[in-house]
Amino acid sequence: MIDITRLRLLRTVVATGSIRASATTLGYTPSAASQQLAALQRETGLQLVERVGRGIELTAAGRALAAASEDVFEELARLDAVVDDLRAGRVGSLSIGYISSVGALWLPPIVDALRTEFPQLRLELRTIEIGEGRHDIEVFTEETPPTRSAAVAVHRLTADPYVVAVRADDPIAGRLEVPLAALADRNWIDNEQRDGLCRQITLDACTRAGIVPRFQIQAPDYRTALTLVATGIGITVLPRLAAADLPPDLVTVGLTDPTPIRHIRIAIRKPMAHNPAARRAVELFTAVASAQDVLAAPNQLGS
Repeated sequence: MIDITRLRLLRTVVATGSIRASATTLGYTPSAASQQLAALQRETGLQLVERVGRGIELTAAGRALAAASEDVFEELARLDAVVDDLRAGRVGSLSIGYISSVGALWLPPIVDALRTEFPQLRLELRTIEIGEGRHDIEVFTEETPPTRSAAVAVHRLTADPYVVAVRADDPIAGRLEVPLAALADRNWIDNEQRDGLCRQITLDACTRAGIVPRFQIQAPDYRTALTLVATGIGITVLPRLAAADLPPDLVTVGLTDPTPIRHIRIAIRKPMAHNPAARRAVELFTAVASAQDVLAAPNQLGS
């Protein structure tokens, strides 16, 4: 295989017209440059230069080899650019796992920013229920007590209090807060198919309040439950973020005594900790979560 460094020297000789000028350009001594050209001739079995007076002149074979190498060096330049992009996180892929209730609210501006700043980055988005440790970045509800892998770094994003969603004509609709026990005799609409962590937070809070929810309907998700609330069938208790886009004529009311709260964290795999795109994604999630904390108001979470 032809030595790229020697081939670059040959092309520089074509460009400058002399070994001395080429040596200066590439940081060689003239004698070292001559030795490299001699080695390239032995390597190819071709006479690439010939002595003319006190200087040299490229042979037809030398010029043909230099010209034929143009595509090679263009490809090497492209590869150098790819390496620079990889170092800067502008290409490659980034996998993000997230709980569904934050996806619609948080992801659009984050994805838009990442695509703008890293246009060649391929994003892989997957919904998760708990932290799985299988994605570069995961946004999830923290377990209690937390279980964490040594392979990830975990940071707090926000504390997400629960609210009750009711129709705008409901007797409690005008209140900022209501004790959880005041909902004991209401018809509840469940909003999770399985006993997931978010549902368990609701049940634990009800136990502390001394009530047992009267679940009348088992809905598969928050969106379906909210649609059913709009019909007047019952109420549903859900995290604040999940109530960010309410159907018309619904409002949310804060809960007290106690307030169910889920803690949302973000985890980044430690091998990705220095990846610019991954670090930027964490910054964006943190900023969006902070902005949500500031903007949210107890009875205006759907606006």
